[in-house]
Amino acid sequence: MTQDHDPTSHAEIKAIRQACENLNHFQLDDCILYTSCEPFPMCLGAIYWARVKDIYYAADQHIACNGGFDDAFIYEEIPKSYEDRKIPFYSLSLENRSEPFEKWNNHETKVIY
Repeated sequence: MTQDHDPTSHAEIKAIRQACENLNHFQLDDCILYTSCEPFPMCLGAIYWARVKDIYYAADQHIACNGGFDDAFIYEEIPKSYEDRKIPFYSLSLENRSEPFEKWNNHETKVIY
């Protein structure tokens, strides 16, 4: 992550990208992921999107926290209201905000994931 200057460059993300490329598919429902640490929120989201079958990890999030990798604040932020988060979220009331999803639902060759 620090070497690549990319906050998304976690081992789990890289493994998912490589597996999808090797399998030529965006879902990994027959794949098992082994990782040195319990996946943090971003990786956890990617794991669910990829439909990974099983996860095996060594260190849990508490061990990682003691090692200086404290993502507990992210877990604490998730249930908060948008206005109470450290980075506030604002919903835009755009007239056509659902249009891309309506078009997707009606797209003849869409790939369901």
